[in-house]
Amino acid sequence: MSDGAISQDEIDALLSGVAIDGLNSSGHVGNGPVFHFDIKALQQLADDLRPKLEENINKYTSAQFVVEAPVVESAERDKVLAKLPEVVVGVVADYNDGVKGNHLYLISPEFALKIYQLVSSEDTSDVDDMVLSVVSEFVATHISSQITQIDSVGKIPGLSYATPQGINESKAMIMFPQGEFVLTSYPLTLDGEAYTLWECLGGEAAEPISKALNGEDDSTAVLTPVDLNSTSAPNPMQNMGGVQQPMMGQPQMNMGMGMGMQQPMMGQPMMQQQMGMPNMGMNMGMNVPNVQQLQYPNLQPGMTPAEQGNISLIMDVFMEMTVELGRTQKSIKEILGMGEGTIIELEKLAGEPVDILVNHKAIAKGEVVVIDENFGVRITEILSPIERVNELN
Repeated sequence: MSDGAISQDEIDALLSGVAIDGLNSSGHVGNGPVFHFDIKALQQLADDLRPKLEENINKYTSAQFVVEAPVVESAERDKVLAKLPEVVVGVVADYNDGVKGNHLYLISPEFALKIYQLVSSEDTSDVDDMVLSVVSEFVATHISSQITQIDSVGKIPGLSYATPQGINESKAMIMFPQGEFVLTSYPLTLDGEAYTLWECLGGEAAEPISKALNGEDDSTAVLTPVDLNSTSAPNPMQNMGGVQQPMMGQPQMNMGMGMGMQQPMMGQPMMQQQMGMPNMGMNMGMNVPNVQQLQYPNLQPGMTPAEQGNISLIMDVFMEMTVELGRTQKSIKEILGMGEGTIIELEKLAGEPVDILVNHKAIAKGEVVVIDENFGVRITEILSPIERVNELN
């Protein structure tokens, strides 16, 4: 960077959260956590979904697409970028219940326009909101089939996904899952034209899904200190004065210790009778575990010096800022029936603060004002870091 310019590789690294030297803020190579998922199980899931995908897209478009054998592989951001065109149409539909994790579909703009043309019988050369809506609805049908297939093999109670959101971006601006994730490529053909549907499933979702497909129970029991005392501590009567406690199933013997110790009665739990005895050197010969409360580190907001150094390199990069008045959902039939004078009711109340977004992520709230006949927005609230993180999830 002798001339002060930033190369494309450096910009891609900064956008993906990796330092220019290839290390992240923790000093390790890579840009995210490490997950363990079974590619073979996920490949079987994709193979089972192939005929359903073909059925869904043909029913949706009234066309005759042919879906070839899908390919499932582990991937990272750079590997996927090499497969994509410069501009892509994406649908974000993160899993948000049952399992939680990033879930993203990508297609070429040409494929998106073809789907829209077949559904609406209209020609267009621009990927606008109508095209994104049609593509998002098609992707939703595929995800529903995916959830049904997962549930038929490995039970994940309440598995669901967020409302699909369509995007039309340069591939360098796409927010891919962090670290290693699962890439599924579905090749499709229609009248000799080849297309591809790429699915990116974050490792935090792919790991439990692949375990469920293998019939593994991903739940882990958390033991409290009381549980540890009741399950891990040795029997206090097993080693007192060199006298061994009788094992289960062996006849009880009078130990003759001169302590008035009574023979256990039939049908009564051994521990219950022992706990009723006076405290007579109960810790003799015992290996009692030292149970302590878990101390969590204090999480302080802020950036590390490495992160601050990275940010300073892109301070003059322009980002898209938008103000969102509100949202609503309409069926394709309702959208196609809209005309001049149609009123669209949003979910927000009149006078409610509007959302201020940077690159489609909410960062603040504000109120609409008029400045010299131009609309503006006055910031009334900056979202806390926790709220911004929740927006990303």
